Amino acid sequence: MRADASPFILSTVKVIANVNVMQSRARAWKRAGIKIGFVPTMGFLHAGHLSLVREARKRVGKTGVVVVSIYVNPTQFAPTEDLAKYPRDLKHDLKLLRKLGVDLVFTPGDAEMYPGKMENRYSTYVVEETLSRSMEGAARPTHFRGVTTVVAKLFNLVLPDVAVFGQKDFQQAAVIQRMVSDLNFPIRIIIAPTLRERDGLAMSSRNKYLAVEQRAQAVILFHALSAAKAAVKNKSFSAAQLKKDLKEFLTAAPLARLDYVEFFDPATLAPVAQVKRGTQMALAVYFGKTRLIDNATL
Repeated sequence: MRADASPFILSTVKVIANVNVMQSRARAWKRAGIKIGFVPTMGFLHAGHLSLVREARKRVGKTGVVVVSIYVNPTQFAPTEDLAKYPRDLKHDLKLLRKLGVDLVFTPGDAEMYPGKMENRYSTYVVEETLSRSMEGAARPTHFRGVTTVVAKLFNLVLPDVAVFGQKDFQQAAVIQRMVSDLNFPIRIIIAPTLRERDGLAMSSRNKYLAVEQRAQAVILFHALSAAKAAVKNKSFSAAQLKKDLKEFLTAAPLARLDYVEFFDPATLAPVAQVKRGTQMALAVYFGKTRLIDNATL
């Protein structure tokens, strides 16, 4: 039994918004020898998020605790992006997390995470300089600085032994793993598989933005990944040729607008000239103003 709570009380879940209270609670768990599993999210939870929570519970066991953070981090959004309208439903999120027996939900606000930022009294950021350059880093130049900064802060507040991230954000997971290694965080990073809708579309909070016809066509991302897998099953292809073929393939969804498709080494994220089995593929596609990403190992 956990030292500070009855096991699996599903009718309630403790919510903390203050950074000092969160860190004090985490330190108390550490002193008691209790393992901490952590799942950072921006809320508006779906089945993909819940699979990460279940993975965290599996990693720490019944005697450990699971913490989920819900925070829409402003520093990873560019001024032209969807920070203001990013979907939020804390009441529904807490209901879902109660059912999973989550021990604590951390819900800080901007004033807690970035005190004095509006008055230019917050000026420390964490920057990963290699893995974050391409793909999402090229398309969204300030994105990963915000991601690494907020995750580093959350790690220092929650003090997890294990943190679980989703494979759908493949590049983000790689950047976090590199940060943890480079900065000597004593945390094990777990990358959990992407959960998909029945038609193959990767689960995402941003799927909510899609109009009916856009949603019907959005499955083209999954079909593009599947087509690339089939193409390289028995032979290799030039990356340039396969990109050209996939761009043409995506025209089958007239509402889709390709941002990028890339083929790269899954360990280094370096682009490859020849695509073969084991190559990682990632793509980003717009439907109107909604930008979806997906990836797969070919």
